[in-house]
Amino acid sequence: MADWEIWATIAVLVVATAATRSSFWLIGHHITIPRRVNEMLRFAPACALAAIIAPDLLLNNGQVQFELSNLKLVSGAAAILFYLARRNMLQTIVFGMLFFTGLRLLHVLS
Repeated sequence: MADWEIWATIAVLVVATAATRSSFWLIGHHITIPRRVNEMLRFAPACALAAIIAPDLLLNNGQVQFELSNLKLVSGAAAILFYLARRNMLQTIVFGMLFFTGLRLLHVLS
């Protein structure tokens, strides 16, 4: 690619990003979102987070693994139980990472 093609691509991407991100700001007050859609959008962050985390917990070398040898899955289950008991997200993240690190160290040392 020539230099001008790279810069043209960057410029087009800047315009596309600015247009998509500012469109709701510019015309958002003119559009009313139906109540049902607005209620469904409340669950979008949780769905996106589950779509990111679930494959990492369940897949091991490209295969779904529901066994106790899957340390990520065991740590995730422990973190869920910890969250249900404590209801504190920051503590759950720290606990889950420490639990996973502890399992990995036990797995390496044994």
